[in-house]
Amino acid sequence: MSSIFWKAPLDIEIRLDNEDVREHVEVKNSKGRKEKLPLYEDGETVRGQVTVRVIDNKRIEHQGIKVQLLGAIETTADSIKNDEFLTLTTELVSPGDLRHSETFAFEFRNVEKQFESYRGTNVRLRYYVKVTVNRKSTDILREKELWVYQHNQIASQENGEASTNGSTSGNGSSSLVSNNQTVKMDVGIEDCLHIEFEYSKSKYSLKDVIVGRIYFLLVRLKIKHMELSLIRRETVGSPPNQLSDSETVVRFEIMDGAPVKGETIPIRLFLGGFDLTPTYRDVNKKFSTRTFLSLVLIDEDARRYFKQSEIVLYRD
Repeated sequence: MSSIFWKAPLDIEIRLDNEDVREHVEVKNSKGRKEKLPLYEDGETVRGQVTVRVIDNKRIEHQGIKVQLLGAIETTADSIKNDEFLTLTTELVSPGDLRHSETFAFEFRNVEKQFESYRGTNVRLRYYVKVTVNRKSTDILREKELWVYQHNQIASQENGEASTNGSTSGNGSSSLVSNNQTVKMDVGIEDCLHIEFEYSKSKYSLKDVIVGRIYFLLVRLKIKHMELSLIRRETVGSPPNQLSDSETVVRFEIMDGAPVKGETIPIRLFLGGFDLTPTYRDVNKKFSTRTFLSLVLIDEDARRYFKQSEIVLYRD
């Protein structure tokens, strides 16, 4: 009885230059397992070698071999189309046949990588090298993913226009130093509760520290405890075909017991220890990620009072 599984007559290996010594980033795959991917930056050349190994020394006919550097935004929703925003192609071999293993060099020079790599709940933005051996029957493919960082940047804004936080599109660059003012929030219930939540700025690097305070102006509720959370919100697509997902990155208790009028609670939250994502705004009109600082108060009857404020995160 013949096997129902097709076995490729070729094995393809993709190696990137200096891959062993290059910095790597540890990310989770779709199965929740961690993998390390080589790190690249915008404008950096991507070069390497492709080795095609012939199995059992058989003569293999092909219609050409090509290598591509691709950038794509892929979503889990059938109603939202995937988007391939980068396509660079180099022909390695013209049509012919392979009689033994061969290695081919490739190079994509000074590649503009306008967005940062991302893996979320319903969307991922990825860059990868793809090798295709074209055949009359079944093409043989191999992919190798790489990871891209954008420093001091927020992903691009729609139509290249400046957003309210000063971001611009093109390569997603933005100046995040300006307009980084103290933020104040009031949480209150008339004649029952009035607190003021203040933190030093609204824009933070991923390794920054959130410094602030909570000041109680009026307390007539029996507060049991208070929590502070960082919430990441991912939005994919646009109405009516839009998916949104919120994830609590960290939650911790900052007060236990009833406060009194005039009491002040200091806040100091070190961001470097958490799995945070920079703020992305309407990346290629496909998705956004935003981070919110959420203050929650719980009274003795388990009623919850909360206030959220967006903070901008960037990679320095």
